[in-house]
Amino acid sequence: MSLSQEEAFARIRLLRSPNVGPVSFRQLLRRFGSAEAAVEALPDLAQRGGAAYRAAAPETIAEEISQVRRARAKYLFHDQPDFPRLLAELDSAPPVLTWRGDISLAAKPCVAIVGARNASAAAVKLARDFGAALAEAGFAIASGLARGIDGAAHRGAMPATIGVIASGIDVVYPPEHKDLQEEVAMRGLLLAEQVPGTEPRGRHFPSRNRIIAGLASGTVVVEAAPKSGSLITARLAAEAGREVMAIPGNPLDGRATGCNQLIRDGAVLVQSPEDVIELLSGFDGNPRSTFREAAPAYVFADDELSEAEPADVTSLLTTAPVAVDELIRQSGEPAASVQLALLELEIAGRVVRHAGGRVSLAA
Repeated sequence: MSLSQEEAFARIRLLRSPNVGPVSFRQLLRRFGSAEAAVEALPDLAQRGGAAYRAAAPETIAEEISQVRRARAKYLFHDQPDFPRLLAELDSAPPVLTWRGDISLAAKPCVAIVGARNASAAAVKLARDFGAALAEAGFAIASGLARGIDGAAHRGAMPATIGVIASGIDVVYPPEHKDLQEEVAMRGLLLAEQVPGTEPRGRHFPSRNRIIAGLASGTVVVEAAPKSGSLITARLAAEAGREVMAIPGNPLDGRATGCNQLIRDGAVLVQSPEDVIELLSGFDGNPRSTFREAAPAYVFADDELSEAEPADVTSLLTTAPVAVDELIRQSGEPAASVQLALLELEIAGRVVRHAGGRVSLAA
């Protein structure tokens, strides 16, 4: 779709305004029809939710746009034709990305390859070989430009590789991957969700991981510790209804524990690129892996939210996350009315959204 400059500016401003996340962004567009109208409505929504409100300043957005241009990057909106199709299916898909490189890679079938930063030499070689073979077979390879497995997968797949970073599009992390990140931006595709100039923080990495998982029909974990970002990516891939695959490792090596655990819990064991190709070539949205399958969230038609009146759900909420579906059941109210009430409370800063379609009162 073609966006006017005014609407594109308003979309960026809407997303950068306080308490507006991917889910509320889409709900605001559904209710008000445009970002320009949604930005104007934010103070009233917040007041109904119980708080005063000020949207992001226009001059702040103008400076951000200048930063994107200086970085030789461009914006990509969630409903534009070049936006990755599988990523757009996520409820939490980023409404706005910045990118550099070859945007046509976003339309290719995609495999995510992730794993340990302190990877063994054998695992690094596996990641590089898998990346090269899968790229040769026609897949784009997505990863997070981290040390170890990520970097090896990017190098093996070059130029058919998509790097998703946890910083702004103009920030390099880790520093030793400066040349690799630039090569991905020049020959592959570099994507960022954060505002330009943003240094990576701990909370940004799970957000980056959801994009990596969302881009791909399947995620391959090469080597991972029991509590690692790679396992977060695998869980997010499972929640999105995608294939989760893992390469088994030596049970005496702590770096293989995460992969072996994934296989035990239902991920598909793969030992060669051919295993991945066979699994994903005919992928129809029904994964063979049984690793932590998630129940689908409630979906309502676009016109429902625009016509709804907010329900009173505050008494049903605590600081413990609860599924929106459960709130709908317990309140006895129409789903769109519950969603509108949550939207008003979120804009007011009183409700926080969590993974898996859950919400809670802000602490």
